[in-house]
Amino acid sequence: MEVSSFFALRHSPLLLILLTLLVPIFSILILFSTKKKKLPPPSSSNGGQLLPPSPPGLIPMLGHLLLLGSLPHRKLRSLAQAHGPVMLLHLGRVPTVVASSAAAAQEAMKSRDLAFASRAKIFMAEKLLYGQDVALAPYGEYWRQARRVCVVHLLSSRRILSFRRVREEEVASLLDLVRRSTSTMGGGGMNLTEMLTAYSNAVIKRAALGDEDYGGIDGGGGEKLRKVLDDFAHLMGTPPVGEFVPWLAWLDTLTGLNAKASRTFEALDGLLQRVIDGHRQQRLAGGRQLVRDGEDDRRDFVDVLLDVNETGGEAGGVHFDEIRIKAILLDMFVAATDTTYATLEWAMAELMNHPYEMHKLQGEIRTAVNGTSHVTEDHLEQLRYLKDVLKETLRLHAPLPLLLPRETVEETELLGYRVPARTRVVINVWAIGRDPATWEHAEEFIPGRFVAMDGPTEYMVGQDFSFVPFGAGRRGCPGVGFAAPAMELALASLLYHFDWELPNGATKVDMSEQFGVSVRLKAPLHLVAKPWSP
Repeated sequence: MEVSSFFALRHSPLLLILLTLLVPIFSILILFSTKKKKLPPPSSSNGGQLLPPSPPGLIPMLGHLLLLGSLPHRKLRSLAQAHGPVMLLHLGRVPTVVASSAAAAQEAMKSRDLAFASRAKIFMAEKLLYGQDVALAPYGEYWRQARRVCVVHLLSSRRILSFRRVREEEVASLLDLVRRSTSTMGGGGMNLTEMLTAYSNAVIKRAALGDEDYGGIDGGGGEKLRKVLDDFAHLMGTPPVGEFVPWLAWLDTLTGLNAKASRTFEALDGLLQRVIDGHRQQRLAGGRQLVRDGEDDRRDFVDVLLDVNETGGEAGGVHFDEIRIKAILLDMFVAATDTTYATLEWAMAELMNHPYEMHKLQGEIRTAVNGTSHVTEDHLEQLRYLKDVLKETLRLHAPLPLLLPRETVEETELLGYRVPARTRVVINVWAIGRDPATWEHAEEFIPGRFVAMDGPTEYMVGQDFSFVPFGAGRRGCPGVGFAAPAMELALASLLYHFDWELPNGATKVDMSEQFGVSVRLKAPLHLVAKPWSP
């Protein structure tokens, strides 16, 4: 899970009102204070090596927070264009280096990957993820073993293939939902965003927790589970004000953020505990057996993690107790749901705005499927242009445009600038993907550019640092292989079975963004589907 959530704190209206009143007062007090020692400017040197440049506009105690605006990935690109691809910002009390070029990304995620390999402590991760997850764990032995368990046991090629049945069944459910909606939708079309979200949730829910509904967690067609996960994702995108501006920590209580975090944690913890208890009871009853080589493996993530818990030897001496199992499961939910549905939503929006690309891709899919009743995963390897469309979508609309912040484990450097130990480092993959120095017609949707590049058909994780939507290096997302077939199968199926139009005579999708745990369309995507048959 790569989350850039800490930028979201400035969205609070109450915070902005209070800052408007309090910042001038504090500025005057600091200006006239003679007892405080003046801090050195951010660009001062140490031992002859400069810190990265900082933009003007530093506000006492708040730093550069108010410069970020409502779409920080865009604002940070504008600042980088003025101040360079490596900048130092002060976000409240937190010094943060922002890297906005392929060269800077390559140095941070490859050449000096170890120096940039840790994570800072983040309050919401400590609260909601037990401080024991993989994505936000500090660099160390627990993180190494937890990541190994995820890569080897949860996200291996064999494990991903074992969920083929889940993906194909959930795509069939998605198509049935679209068909039913075509007969009932009004002139505004169907809400495809809602359907894609439900699809993404269903795939990861079945892969992670299995098909059974332990204690009614999935009652109401999955609404109960979806609601608590929506609250969880929202909170992960809304860090406490006090994390960056300690003197305003009381706002987190006043706005109800702390209380909501506690309620959501209790709901999630209870839900996951019922699932784990249910799996344990089935194992005791003989319903769950260890899978040996050559046997059909249909274990879900809970089964696999319980096997690791019980055998012990697979985790390098690190004990994976129930708390750590819950934390890893939540990591998987957030990463799989947001990456899948946000990418599918952006892909459909771009294709609606580029009908030539839409028709070209539909032609490829319909030729490959060749009149059979539905798309299967056997067809996906033939669909090169489908992969190029998704790659171009990820280039322009990385679901997490600001990769989850790293933290330096030691003093190091980045493109010649000094970066002190324990500095947060954010990589703006959105800016890198739209860099005109690397990409011709960088702002345009041109899937054919990947055909011309004649590169690998996969999603080039860590191979080309001008295209790193999933990160790279030690902290690169290990779940790309899980997300890719879920995205490809859903998009191919929607385009095979239906022709798509915009509702109410519209000619373009509004591509305005909304920033959160991932960047998505500001307004839900409403489309009209017309069934097609060979």
